[in-house]
Amino acid sequence: MSIETSKVVKALTQVTDPNTGQDLISMNMVRDLQVEGNNVSFTLELPSLNNEYKTDLNFACQAAIKALYPEANVHVHMMGRNAEAPGPENALPHVKNIIAVASGKGGVGKSTVAVNLALGLHMLGAKVGLVDADLYGPSIPTMLGLQGQRPQIQSVYNQPKMVPLEAYGIPVISIGFIIEPEQAVVLRGPRLAGIIKQFFQDTLWPALDFLIVDLPPGTGDIQLTLVQTVPVTGAVIVTTPQEVAVVDAVKAMNMFLLPSVQVPILGVVENMAWFTPKELPDNKYFIFGQGGGHKLAEMSESMLLGQVPLVQGIREAGDSGKPAILRDDDPITKEAFLKLAQLVLRQVHLRNEKLEPTRIVEVK
Repeated sequence: MSIETSKVVKALTQVTDPNTGQDLISMNMVRDLQVEGNNVSFTLELPSLNNEYKTDLNFACQAAIKALYPEANVHVHMMGRNAEAPGPENALPHVKNIIAVASGKGGVGKSTVAVNLALGLHMLGAKVGLVDADLYGPSIPTMLGLQGQRPQIQSVYNQPKMVPLEAYGIPVISIGFIIEPEQAVVLRGPRLAGIIKQFFQDTLWPALDFLIVDLPPGTGDIQLTLVQTVPVTGAVIVTTPQEVAVVDAVKAMNMFLLPSVQVPILGVVENMAWFTPKELPDNKYFIFGQGGGHKLAEMSESMLLGQVPLVQGIREAGDSGKPAILRDDDPITKEAFLKLAQLVLRQVHLRNEKLEPTRIVEVK
């Protein structure tokens, strides 16, 4: 019985990369596959030759091929890619773009923007995931109607990994899925960093075009852990129009622009830009003033991605677990969030054309 290369490739799709949860073929880890008689040989490219799963992967590859061809002599050569790509290892090489949604202060609607942006990109045909990195105030489980649900645990080479929950077609992870709703989160730096790293390194994310990260307000441990764990493609800064919000948003923006961080600002979202009563859709009342979003966009040398009005439907949507962009009874808000997603898609494309990929920040 002759050994067919295509069937060997198919067999190797059953072997999982322990770091990402994806199969070896999808992760492009198999090189120089050759079949000569009963001999099957190939190179398995690992992030490092010090990889703790080397032996497990070798046995798993041999078992997968021998299950199909018992007579096969399988030779697996291991190669590390550290020499080609120096620096910290990317925990999510199968995620094309990681977008941070940040703000300087709380209460500006950052989580609302993050949820509706993720769903908007999904509606535009992208594969999108969502990380609720606001560990002190996880609101995304409520916004997506996932309260009380728990992520499943899957063993990958005897290591427990979390499987994200899913809402409206997007995988989601949040500390709100792990703790009780009324439980206070009392954590300091190292523990905070450990949880954020688990959300990226110990969670089985599928291959994604975008992973949206909803950050807590400010410039603390969680923000620093994010840029030290994964390469962030760009940041979206959320503010409200008034000066006090803009002053704090500038600090969040400047953290991403630090020489040691260098995460591009994709643009600014001005939330609660004006109040529009449902019964008077053409009226605009500028309760929080005007101009804050434009000012911040100029300071960041980016663009104003959108102005989202303050309407009752957004609050109702967040509380009901069906975000505003999915509701047809509020076309003004739906259109604002869909336009935001379209502009973010455009900005990411331009950023990736003009700039080098963001590097993971090294701790020195």
